[in-house]
Amino acid sequence: MNHPDSHDVVGPSPNPQAVVHFDGATFDPTRDARRLAAQHARVFEYLRYGGWHTLEAISKATGAPEASVSARLRDLRKPRFGGHTIEREYVARGLFRYRLVVNELFA
Repeated sequence: MNHPDSHDVVGPSPNPQAVVHFDGATFDPTRDARRLAAQHARVFEYLRYGGWHTLEAISKATGAPEASVSARLRDLRKPRFGGHTIEREYVARGLFRYRLVVNELFA
């Protein structure tokens, strides 16, 4: 296994052995890595049991801002974060709800 660099955080993640790697133009590992990893884990745990949820509901349940929830949903689709399926369904007036379909490797 490669050793994590300053952009990587080992756990918490859908796979406790996984190295969670965040990046981006505004990402500061010292400031952001642990916070984002914790958000990632809370969002995954909330969604993993199925059901449809709005960003607002996920935000309230996890304590993460809606914009952060949206970013974690995008992350969950990426192979390095599990390659899960995030289904999206239109509700009304610009409101969508989301459902996680867990990658069978994590089920």
